Amino acid sequence: MRQIILVTGAARSGKSEWAETLASQSNKSIIYVATAQINHEDQEWQSRIKKHQQRRPQTWQTLLVSKQLNKVLNNYQNSCCLLIDSLGSWVANFLDENEENWQKITLEFLIKIQQPGADLILVAEETGWGIVPAYPSGRLFRDRLGSLSRQVGAIADTVYLVTGGHALNLSLLGQPLAPISFD
Repeated sequence: MRQIILVTGAARSGKSEWAETLASQSNKSIIYVATAQINHEDQEWQSRIKKHQQRRPQTWQTLLVSKQLNKVLNNYQNSCCLLIDSLGSWVANFLDENEENWQKITLEFLIKIQQPGADLILVAEETGWGIVPAYPSGRLFRDRLGSLSRQVGAIADTVYLVTGGHALNLSLLGQPLAPISFD
């Protein structure tokens, strides 16, 4: 039976580090699935990526998967743990997709994460706790990521919120909401 863990939190909250800790505790072969697109012209972005890379043990395999996440999900057996960092980057890679295509991609993703295979630890950024984004693309990103995080959270065995230097197990503290309908 596949274990699904969602780790969510704000920027620089430590959510990736917490997800890495959970992956290390799995005692399984770890495949780190990086969804961010590499932009060699953005030095600040390159620095962030390098910090993530330096934290990971050499024994971890890394896959760069900007869009084809659905194809990767069932390629690994239950002896592995896939750490997917992050859903926010993955969503951003599809902002040019129309709503109908995005719904198909999302539905396929939600179905695949529930099928047998490797354990999953998914990292998602929290958005929408501040002002409404001024631009349509910002609002689209916020809404798509928020909906996807809610849907994954409804499926996940455990959901963590990382904030203020603490990882809170929302599965123990919170009351789950009804899943979002695709109608």
